[in-house]
Amino acid sequence: MKKALFLVAALAASTSLAAPFVYPAAWTAEPNTANKRGGEYRNATISDFKTFNPFTSAESTSIPNTMALGASLFTQDPRNDSYLPKMAESMPVISNNNKRFVVKIRQGMKFSDGQEITADDWVTTAKIHTDDKVGSNSYDSFFLSDKPITVKKIDKYTLQFDFPNVSASAYGIMSYTPWPDHIFGDAYRKGGAAAVKALWSLSTNPSQIVSPGAWVLESYQAGERAVLRANPRYGEWNKDSAGNAVPYLARYSYRIVKDINAQLAAYLAGQIDTFGPRNADDLAQIKKAIDGGNLKATLIPNVSPAASSQWITFNWNKAGDPFKQKLFRDVRFRQAMSHIANRQAMVQLALGGLGVETYYSVYPVFKNYIFDSAPKYKYDLAAATKLLAQMGFTKKNAQGWLVDKSGKVLEFNLSTNAGNNTREQLGRIFADEAKKVGVKVNFTPIDFNTLVGQLTAKGDNRPFDAILLGLANGGNTWPFGVNVVPCGTNLHSWNNPTDGKCLTSKEQLMSKLYYQGDATLDLAARRKVGEQLLKAEAENQAVIYLVGGTYHVTFNERLGGEYPRSLMDSYYLSRDTDLTFVK
Repeated sequence: MKKALFLVAALAASTSLAAPFVYPAAWTAEPNTANKRGGEYRNATISDFKTFNPFTSAESTSIPNTMALGASLFTQDPRNDSYLPKMAESMPVISNNNKRFVVKIRQGMKFSDGQEITADDWVTTAKIHTDDKVGSNSYDSFFLSDKPITVKKIDKYTLQFDFPNVSASAYGIMSYTPWPDHIFGDAYRKGGAAAVKALWSLSTNPSQIVSPGAWVLESYQAGERAVLRANPRYGEWNKDSAGNAVPYLARYSYRIVKDINAQLAAYLAGQIDTFGPRNADDLAQIKKAIDGGNLKATLIPNVSPAASSQWITFNWNKAGDPFKQKLFRDVRFRQAMSHIANRQAMVQLALGGLGVETYYSVYPVFKNYIFDSAPKYKYDLAAATKLLAQMGFTKKNAQGWLVDKSGKVLEFNLSTNAGNNTREQLGRIFADEAKKVGVKVNFTPIDFNTLVGQLTAKGDNRPFDAILLGLANGGNTWPFGVNVVPCGTNLHSWNNPTDGKCLTSKEQLMSKLYYQGDATLDLAARRKVGEQLLKAEAENQAVIYLVGGTYHVTFNERLGGEYPRSLMDSYYLSRDTDLTFVK
């Protein structure tokens, strides 16, 4: 209590603007010593955007996520993983056995429309995210073991977070982006969830979009291009080590292309500034262009293992098709599908040899949470055939497909997002291997936003058989997904009934271990829980993990401000766009 009383007293005495956040000089290998300003960071995406609304967006590459860059209470230091106060003025006052955090926010911060950013914006944002009628992908981040994390306004510039349990992820959880109460809160108070969901669609005039972060939407042409401009209000409280406002750049743009091959072509032509090489062929093409003088760029291969995953999930909620529902719920079937996945071929053919086989949800870059004690159902067609035979699939029809006693063919539909050439190749390899044992896989790439809608659908009869997709983002403190592992969460993709209940004891164990690990502050003890969770995941095979790529870095040499090589990896990436400049 004394610490809280001291905090309120200090706030009452403070009337001046708080000091800005200062980016450490060590975060860039090439400081902008001449304070060069202006220019555009040219990026690309293979799928058109779904929405401008931060409460209904679930995609890692999105307009809301780009606008949110830099707008969080705390940020991680890539030198040592520690958290630094960003929108927070200082580190929090902690009490109640590490479950209460009182945070002072920096005074003087403003949204792009000039309205002040205050504690109300965090409280309203949390309230909207936790209204299940909104359907936010961040919903699960505000609960621990089904108990809510409460966010309370102490005064205009002070927030109080109360966690139901101790959480190793507390700083990451508190670092959600505050969206404007004067827009979303006003709509929510008048019309509830429906009013919030109706805001900021793709047809909204960009002039009405408001941002707390480094970028704000300037223009959007469907299927062609989105342009964000620097938010001048952001530069008032974000400075480089010399005291200059950031970002230096004037604009951040996305070219919308049909697939990754088109994205690579745009990069080689110098039309975009960065590209994520998928395989040895991509690296070879970029190197050839550089060596031939056709592209002025930096290329750093094999920077780190990937901080992302590629996987196949099967839908357990198919009440309208009892045959497939029974099939997908049988762990022997899922283990057989893992045995069918020829991961070595996937690494060689789809990744050009630059990647690793994966068997778990933990990204390959987080090596200290991957344990050999967890089982691996490796490529073994004989083992797959044996498991399927145990399920009654012992005969084949005239076309060579396995059938059950009634003559029903063992087949299912598998989809991935069209335009992701790597995933399309992974899907074809999987279908070809399945054919060898008599499993008919009808593989079809479809629109990304349609695919996401199917994956996140809830109910007893969800609209897909199997989906091949990937996940990115998440934290490195406890690298299991809060919206993936526990039952009832948004990306618990295999089993998401209306009531959100677990279907099996293994799911219950995984949910329990997730929260147990998150509640363990001691790193060594948390890793031991992680080992148990990894083992349970692997035994369940609810999701069949395939391969992990290697993170390679390449960028056009017209850009400066990248991280030193020692700070680059797939988690922190190659640069902070706040420190990026055009030379």
